[in-house]
Amino acid sequence: MTTPFDELEDSNPSTTPHIRAVAPTRRQVLGVPLGAAAAALFGPWLAGCAAPGFRSPGADAPAAASGSPAPTGARMKPGFKGIPIGMGDQLVVPPGYVATALAAWGEPVGLPGRMPAFKADASNTAEEQAAQMGMHHDGMHFYPLEGSRRGLLVMNHEYVDDGLLHPGGMTPWTAEKVRKSQAAHGISVIEVEQAEGGAWRMVRPSRYARRITATTPFSVGGPAAGHALMRTAADPDGRTVLGTFNNCAAGLTPWGTYLSGEENFRFYFAVGDKPDAHQRRWGLVRNAFFRWPEHDARFDAVKNPNEPNRFGWVVEVDPMDPQSTPVKRTALGRAAHEGAWVAVTRDGRAVVYSGEDARNEYIYKFVSRDRIRPAGNGLTAAQANRELLDHGTLYVARFDADGTGRWLPLVHGQGPLTAANGFADQGEVVIKARQASDALGATRMDRPEWLAIDPMGGTVYCTLTNNSDRGKPGQPGADAANPRNGNTHGHIIRWDEGPAAGGDFDATQFRWNHLVLAGDPAQARPEARGNIRGDIYGCPDGLAFDARGLLWIQTDAHATQMYKGEFAHIGNNQMLACDVTTGETRRFLTGPTNCEITGLTMTPDGRTMFINVQHPGETPSDRSDPAEPGKYSRWPDFAPGGRPRSATVVIRRVDGGVIGV
Repeated sequence: MTTPFDELEDSNPSTTPHIRAVAPTRRQVLGVPLGAAAAALFGPWLAGCAAPGFRSPGADAPAAASGSPAPTGARMKPGFKGIPIGMGDQLVVPPGYVATALAAWGEPVGLPGRMPAFKADASNTAEEQAAQMGMHHDGMHFYPLEGSRRGLLVMNHEYVDDGLLHPGGMTPWTAEKVRKSQAAHGISVIEVEQAEGGAWRMVRPSRYARRITATTPFSVGGPAAGHALMRTAADPDGRTVLGTFNNCAAGLTPWGTYLSGEENFRFYFAVGDKPDAHQRRWGLVRNAFFRWPEHDARFDAVKNPNEPNRFGWVVEVDPMDPQSTPVKRTALGRAAHEGAWVAVTRDGRAVVYSGEDARNEYIYKFVSRDRIRPAGNGLTAAQANRELLDHGTLYVARFDADGTGRWLPLVHGQGPLTAANGFADQGEVVIKARQASDALGATRMDRPEWLAIDPMGGTVYCTLTNNSDRGKPGQPGADAANPRNGNTHGHIIRWDEGPAAGGDFDATQFRWNHLVLAGDPAQARPEARGNIRGDIYGCPDGLAFDARGLLWIQTDAHATQMYKGEFAHIGNNQMLACDVTTGETRRFLTGPTNCEITGLTMTPDGRTMFINVQHPGETPSDRSDPAEPGKYSRWPDFAPGGRPRSATVVIRRVDGGVIGV
């Protein structure tokens, strides 16, 4: 979620040493290539290792899964011509590529018998919105049904702009508008197919079509299921939660399910004037930004103090079974989860990495107790593994000064995680994962967002989007791992514990350094220059490898940053391809005005790429003026008097070739 700097969460008052106190020297990490010190850390890995609004200026390879994709051979380099920065209200791709919008906010998802058309004046009802694409598309994955020509797209709808969602915006604010806002959040499952000529379209109706919203029933799995801190008056058993929201990034499991992270849930609850220590640690404030508590008492945390504990989880959905109940996987820990990404150990266990998008919070890893089971005996792979993520060990990362790190177990009864210190059992440890991580002395990070696992060796990469407060009074100063005060542009960190390091993904030790510091070398302020090789960018957020080893980077600068000051030369948010062996980046796509570029997935043959354009026309306040809905953007429809709509973008090569090479 793009958030103005002054609204970013910083709820960690712990005295745990920040990563600045346990990081290598500047000389170790800033060079690209990284030099002798990095070579010592990473060893063999470094050695081997247009429709309206769209404009183009001028051998089959399976696509990578979100966790540990099978590589397709030697690592490839970007083979397209890089494009200039973008400044207009249009989406631009390289010469030889074509991009078209699909499945915009408000399009019916294809529920049989329920396909209400989108109304450009935003007058669709809450009931109609519950059968339509939600708002603010984010993380996404493609699930093949017929090879690379037909499949499911499953995607998150992170949040809403109530100024665009309703006629008249929030005036007056009504129960119906709350219900519509809740219906525009969550997850969509749609069926898509490639028609003759290569164009893609939604299949409607579809037996797979589904909307999961802020009122959809979820079951609770793992150690927090039934816990006293999960019980409410409406759910005295603490095992059934209504809804998911602020879903950001997405992961694809080897058993065919979809993982979605519940991120900034704090914006939905009102805690009143006297929040307790637990509520303060989770960033809850007096009034809810989305104002749901005014018409839905469930979100009044004074009346329902346990309701916030039921959010901040990784949720799992089986997209192939629209009748299945989605599950909140509490063994993975509670956090402002950006998302979850899966690797597989040599003996077949699942390892799930995640970070939380907040200042001074943590990076986590979960290792399953059991091995992944194959389909069989009348069960699909998803059904055979329906409890896999309920049992295992949760860890939090500590980054040490010598370029190594440790995964610290978040296990009740070990170290300070005892009843005497406020952790009665494992359920309380995962519900209070932040407090538990504080107690263990884990490393406080700067907004860790998306992660990506290199298919050619298993190195894990993580975007740290920015921290403009670094170096201000009372805030951590510059250090080797966060080497810039006033870090407005962000950076990407990486660590190695898997095959390239001679280990496995369940290792409790790792080695780490940086891929890049983002920025603009033309800036006067040294901290804003970065060390990018190639096309410049700021605020890295989305991150994904394809099966040929290209790292795709997506950016999320906020409307309050773009087009001025230290972002004057960077332009619209964008997507770039990076050769991780050299650090070179090449700009592949620029988005329309004030949008975020997010959610990357591909068909198995690598010849179609899907990305999401979130919040085109975003305003500095994150809420549009309903009297001027098209003030900043009218993408992708460009209808007179219309409003901007988040949408999926389908990208293909004109010659039908593999994307990126």
